Amino acid sequence: MNARFLWPRAALAALLCVGTAPSAQALSPTLTLKLTHGGALLSGALRVARADELTGVWSSVGRARMLRCTPRCEVVEMLPVPGVLNLGTGSSYRVVLGGTFKVGQKVSLVLRYRNTQITNLMATVAR
Repeated sequence: MNARFLWPRAALAALLCVGTAPSAQALSPTLTLKLTHGGALLSGALRVARADELTGVWSSVGRARMLRCTPRCEVVEMLPVPGVLNLGTGSSYRVVLGGTFKVGQKVSLVLRYRNTQITNLMATVAR
C-alpha cells in the first residue's frame, strides 16, 4: 500500500489508543423511572470515580426529593455515594420526582455532587 494512505490510518489508530477519560455518563449505567402514585422513582446505580455526596437532582418538572429509607423514608439534603449508589425500591436511598409521566418517555436529569460536579443523564420511564 502507498505510504500516503497509511499515514492517516496510523494517526487515527494512535488517537483511538490514547482516548480520553470516561465521562460521568459513561460511568453510569442506564437509569429508569418507575411510575408511582403522583410521580416516578429513580432506579439504577450511580457510579462515581471516588466517594462523594449527591446534593441535588433536577428534571424538567423541578427538583427531585432525595430520601433515606431506614427504617422509614424521610427527606434528606444529601445522599452518600461511596463509589456506587444503588437507587430503587429495595435500597436504603431513593430519589423521587413528582409530576405526570408516560411509559417510554425520556426524562433528562441533572445531578449535582458535593465536589460541584454536575452530571446530565437520561432516564426512561417504565412501569
